[in-house]
Amino acid sequence: MATVPVSQLKTGDKIAENVITKYNNILFNKGRFIVERDLEILKAFLIPSVQIESKNGEADTPQEEMSAEEASGSVLPFYKHYEKMLKLLRQVFNIANAGGQNPPILEIRTTLEGLIQHIEHYNILTFSPRSFQLRDYIYHNSIMVSLTSYILAKWSGMPAKDLLPVALGGLLHDIGNAKVDPNILFKPNRLSGEELEEIKKHTIIGYNLLKNVPAINEGVKLCSLQHHEREDGSGYPLGVKGDKIHPYSKIVAITDMFHAMTTDRYHKKGTSPYLVLEQLQNEAFGKMEPNLVQTFIHKVTSFHNGTLVKLSDNRVGEIVFSERSHPTRPWVNVNGKIVNLTQERNLYIQDVIQK
Repeated sequence: MATVPVSQLKTGDKIAENVITKYNNILFNKGRFIVERDLEILKAFLIPSVQIESKNGEADTPQEEMSAEEASGSVLPFYKHYEKMLKLLRQVFNIANAGGQNPPILEIRTTLEGLIQHIEHYNILTFSPRSFQLRDYIYHNSIMVSLTSYILAKWSGMPAKDLLPVALGGLLHDIGNAKVDPNILFKPNRLSGEELEEIKKHTIIGYNLLKNVPAINEGVKLCSLQHHEREDGSGYPLGVKGDKIHPYSKIVAITDMFHAMTTDRYHKKGTSPYLVLEQLQNEAFGKMEPNLVQTFIHKVTSFHNGTLVKLSDNRVGEIVFSERSHPTRPWVNVNGKIVNLTQERNLYIQDVIQK
């Protein structure tokens, strides 16, 4: 074990003792491998030095002995299953685009089950796909909507028999986009009114692709048709209201909106998840199922004190208190000063660094 100044740390160094902030919260746990972002966090919290492991009293573990994936912790089984799901989903969309027959539901279901087995490694607010490419947005969004829908269905008390179908509905909700003109789908700037109408057709296209598939239930199929419908009838394609929208579709509508707004796309950068949660909270009045929205917001923001966050002015701090009536605007301790986001409305949480 060796004490190393933060300025001399290297990515791949392994922490030998818990790193404690001056507020007595654990910043990083023993056994963590340092990645580039950790160096910035250590400097932000004014940590002078860190205990790292060394080999038989020799120099620190050489970086070359550790792959980049090992250093980042991305060798978790979750990521392997995620990549498998991503590869399969590309194939499914290609089959749909080519006018193929029924999608391989058994393979899709089995692959999704394997991913869900490791869902404890998926954090809704902080997850970011590895090697994200804009051209793959539609696939990543579908997988994230699937996983988040599964979790929200569980949080809302939906029967166990419905959890995998909800996840499947989330996974296939955008399959109609497989037949949308890619020049419109991947357009780098704002869509025209005519192009927007063309995009909206993906809901009906998707339902037509799935409606005769015998291996999935009607709720799964309706997710592709109804995920843009709204409680007040202002959605599309049919403008149905309230109880005419399937329960699966109500869940997928919320998770799709969240991920569509927080993820980078060709025509816009992703928005802070906290700002999106605030917008979702506003949407709960009339457009989204209120109970589902409130459950979603309170669960994803139910942090323990000490959670590290980055504010919109780039300061880093620790959450010390959250008001139930303002779950997206907690109190944050920044170098000993309390920033109450319920009062300082010009600020917001830009990123969650550690949960």
